[in-house]
Amino acid sequence: MLKDYSTDVQKLFLEMMLQDAESFVRVANIYNPENFDRTLRPVAEFIANHSNEYKTLPTKEQIKASTGVALQDIPDLNEGHSEWFMTEFEGFTRRQELERAILKSADLLEKGEFDPVEKLIKDAVQISLTKDMGTDYFDDPKFRINKYFNSGGQVSTGWPQMDKILYGGFSRGELNIFAGGSGSGKSLVMMNIALSWLQAGLSGVYISLELSEELCALRTDAMLAGMSTKEIRKDIDQTELKVKLVSKKAGQYRIKALPAQSTVNDIRSYIKEVQVQTGIKIDFIMCDYLDLLMPVSAKVSPNDLFVKDKYVSEELRNLAKELNVLFVTASQLNRSAVEEIEFDHSHISGGISKINTADNVFGIFTSRAMRERGKYQIQCMKSRSSTGVGQKIDLDYNIETMRITDPGEDAGPVNAFGKANLLDSIKAKSTMLSNPEPTEDVGKITAEVNSSKLKQLLNNIKTT
Repeated sequence: MLKDYSTDVQKLFLEMMLQDAESFVRVANIYNPENFDRTLRPVAEFIANHSNEYKTLPTKEQIKASTGVALQDIPDLNEGHSEWFMTEFEGFTRRQELERAILKSADLLEKGEFDPVEKLIKDAVQISLTKDMGTDYFDDPKFRINKYFNSGGQVSTGWPQMDKILYGGFSRGELNIFAGGSGSGKSLVMMNIALSWLQAGLSGVYISLELSEELCALRTDAMLAGMSTKEIRKDIDQTELKVKLVSKKAGQYRIKALPAQSTVNDIRSYIKEVQVQTGIKIDFIMCDYLDLLMPVSAKVSPNDLFVKDKYVSEELRNLAKELNVLFVTASQLNRSAVEEIEFDHSHISGGISKINTADNVFGIFTSRAMRERGKYQIQCMKSRSSTGVGQKIDLDYNIETMRITDPGEDAGPVNAFGKANLLDSIKAKSTMLSNPEPTEDVGKITAEVNSSKLKQLLNNIKTT
């Protein structure tokens, strides 16, 4: 139950802060003059403005001269009084902020603006003083290192080459983006990683804002059963048998189609509903894809891609941290990337805003000819947790089953400064023998001269 803080209590807060500068500094992150009673608000504002401008608290005489309010000295303050102040001021601030959020939410609801309401209430409820003192670097290095590598992080992608450049795989709470052009296989890459995680015993959801639930499921059927969609249609019973056999050891999996222009709150609500109704512990979320989402925290025009994607990517990363899950999404490459064989930040649709927020960004390089030859290439464009930026990974692709697999350790990642294995294989190569043997009839080599000026020049040389 929230307490009711009288004017006298609020005045006592101001007196204690003024007498003990340390207390004021400790509550500075949640200090808001608007939370105080109207009779005390001028004092609270004067203290805030004076401390910001002059880097020191004003005297009681300054406050009385400026606001007409007299604050009293408090004798014999000790550590216990300070702890009481910290606890009570935190509760007071939370109550006032929550009350203001509720009043503001009512106005928003009348205007039909529903999305910002949840954030307003959530931010007010979560107001607290900083009690976590962070990591003591020298205290227990072994525990600290093990915590990073073992606390739900470094989950294998199913592709050893990618795991190698990521020092083990993806981590929970991070935002991972696969960028590709239209038809490059962004969804296929995400579905393949999801299937690898399912077979490893993890549970998750696939959120599609573009494809239907049935098509997503059918593609996963093909990957799992090792059958083409044509073969599945001819032998549905065999497909069902294979899927059920895998399901006995795999994690739980849900596929949900949401309309384009959905928000992170729509995803959050769906995840909560799945957890409540099924009891599934969600380990990963695949969101197909980022560009089709709209932000919750700000009203942004869909045409302003830079700002829109900035807010959406930040909200997705916050969701990944909030739920402590593996999070993978996709993004579109722009027109300038169509003819490119190596991608950089300028090729991402919407600009660099989403790249700045993401923890890992990969470009998908492929073509129709490459897919027919069974080849995919993943290019690491950004990585916060490793030195893999610029490296390329060649993967095998089965055009019938749509399964993307690692060809093996022999085809390791390619350094950005060298030529990619895949690109080398595409380029035509010529060889020259050190001691070529003459052929029986080489024939006369001739060349047609098409330039009239060159002909005239040659004729002049002959006549002289």
